[in-house]
Amino acid sequence: MAVYPGTFDPVTLGHEAIVRRALPLFDRIVVAIGQNIRKVDSYFPLEERLAMLREVFAPYPQVSVKHYTGLTTDFCRQCGARFILRGLRSSADFGYERNIAQANNTLDPEIETVFLISSPGLSNINSSIVRDIHRNGGPIAAFLPQAIRYRFPAR
Repeated sequence: MAVYPGTFDPVTLGHEAIVRRALPLFDRIVVAIGQNIRKVDSYFPLEERLAMLREVFAPYPQVSVKHYTGLTTDFCRQCGARFILRGLRSSADFGYERNIAQANNTLDPEIETVFLISSPGLSNINSSIVRDIHRNGGPIAAFLPQAIRYRFPAR
């Protein structure tokens, strides 16, 4: 089992692609909204983000959606997960994610972090950009999974 942690504020095509590509690697994947202390105020409320994730991953019975507070390694132990799944869009992501993975390994050497490189064409998509576009009245559907595009009609 793997935990794919993030804020998913909102979930993007890139997030969806990482989970879909990871399905053959794991029996179960928990997509988990974690509380990031640097992102105190989320743009979309927690319940809305949970609902969007559940819609996106509804076709995949091996994927569940949860939320947690505290350390990701503690959440992994609570779930029985031995792997943390992370996506990498760029070398800058790698440097940041490597440091987190090494800290997590110090906290619990039994939990491994697995990185998947983003699919071509998706490395430019991130939640911050999508939020900025939405906040300024722009269309965001092209950056979102098909299952939730209806929530964001063109203005």
